[in-house]
Amino acid sequence: MSETTASPTVPPPSTGRAPQAHAPRALADAAAAMTGHLQDAPEEDTRARKMSQADVLRALGETGYRFVRWDQTTYAIAVDGSPIARPIRSKGGGVGTGSLRQSLIREFVLSTGRTPSQAALSDAISSLEALAMDSPTQEVYLRVAPDPEDPHTTWLDLGRPDGESVCIEPGRWAVLAPDPLEGPLWRRSRLLREMPKPEHPQGGWQESVKILRGLLPMSDESTPMAVAWLLAALRPGMPRPVAYLTGESGTGKSTGGRMMLRLVDGLDAHLRSVPKSEDDLAVTTAAGWCLALDNLSGLTPWLSDFLCRVVTGDALMKRELYSDDDVAVVLYQRPVLLTGIDLGALREDLAERMLPIELQPIPGRQRRTERHLWDSYATAHPKILGGLLDLAALVWQQLPAAAEQLAERPRMADFAEMLWALDAVTGWNTLSTYTGVQDALIDDVIDGDEVATAVLRWAMSQQPPWAWEGPAAHLLGLLRPPPLSVDWPRTPAVLSSRLQRAAPALRRRGVDVRKLPRTKTGRPVRIARADT
Repeated sequence: MSETTASPTVPPPSTGRAPQAHAPRALADAAAAMTGHLQDAPEEDTRARKMSQADVLRALGETGYRFVRWDQTTYAIAVDGSPIARPIRSKGGGVGTGSLRQSLIREFVLSTGRTPSQAALSDAISSLEALAMDSPTQEVYLRVAPDPEDPHTTWLDLGRPDGESVCIEPGRWAVLAPDPLEGPLWRRSRLLREMPKPEHPQGGWQESVKILRGLLPMSDESTPMAVAWLLAALRPGMPRPVAYLTGESGTGKSTGGRMMLRLVDGLDAHLRSVPKSEDDLAVTTAAGWCLALDNLSGLTPWLSDFLCRVVTGDALMKRELYSDDDVAVVLYQRPVLLTGIDLGALREDLAERMLPIELQPIPGRQRRTERHLWDSYATAHPKILGGLLDLAALVWQQLPAAAEQLAERPRMADFAEMLWALDAVTGWNTLSTYTGVQDALIDDVIDGDEVATAVLRWAMSQQPPWAWEGPAAHLLGLLRPPPLSVDWPRTPAVLSSRLQRAAPALRRRGVDVRKLPRTKTGRPVRIARADT
């Protein structure tokens, strides 16, 4: 039996006095006592020299990945050249990417045949997070991205495990993997789906549109609008109108919505119902590329406001999980697609962001089974996508000229420039069609607002030039319709707010409504009709 030795003692805490002259030697002796059994171990005993599981996992992370920071998150990028950014802790996205934590577990199991302990994994991840604090900043994108060097070139992530993407340059496109050091980095959420490799159709983009029209029963006027929305969904950092598939019952709105969605958001992308809260909708919107809501029969005020913010870009700030003094920021600007028969009364700010796409009734002899329809779609998907990319490359080529030559722009100015470029390539009239649709939606806004309808009727009954000024309380008595409806404002303050909301739509119909500077008696309102 071997002789036992006493365990070395840990030096006591400092007392605050000046160190003794023999203290360094005492510490050295204590350290030698603690490590002496390792030095005396025989050469064949390798257990003392083995790295711990935590050190092995940390070494795998340090040697196999580099780290970048973006949007309050640290990502790991494999040094093998893949442009996929993996989050360190979370479970990560789909299509075979996962997180760094999952990747380290996989590599450890494959190399050792053993499963690492949760304690070792937690220690390794914590160490890597600390080491990554000084990592450089590099932007990480979801689905589409601008080229870091060429502002006219964009990228489309196909959602493939190997990171292959589409580089869309002015006049051409190609499938290749972006350089993880110079090109865009992709993040993958669980809502991101893989897309097929696009194919060049023999008939060019014209054949692609023809195939899409054969699958989706769109009207002649709506087909170019649908193509324009799909192109806008391929371009990053751009406000896009809300595509709204409408039509009578049986026109295939839900099926058509899924077809359009899957062209730009993956093979298995699905339409969703509206969540019960704005926070839930914001989180799911930020996690995916397109926001697609199905079978809407009306728009609540909060949903209307939310859709406006999704189009132009917004952020949701929530308390950080397991924290009382920090917040998490969720950013989103997404393409939006809705389906439904009638959205009801639209607010003016949302109406200016809407793009109606009308579907035509399907004759009984042309109806196909669900299985046959989706089999045809799966076969045609690569060609339709390839044709859209052909058209996108040509449109990208015309965009600089659109910025210079487009004299007047509607509210969605970026989309208007794209429509100008699309018309220059195709010979269509998408820009004039879009502005005409916007004008028609203004009538729907006014018709759906009792206050706007009453003000317009009253102003148009006057001989121009005509103006009225007075307090909102007086105006409330002048406009009061018999009988009062539930939605009619009961107080001057509510009437003033409703007038401010309807002012842009009324102004486009020749009636100027505005609040005047505040006086001692209140803030008067001015309603005027210009001489035409």
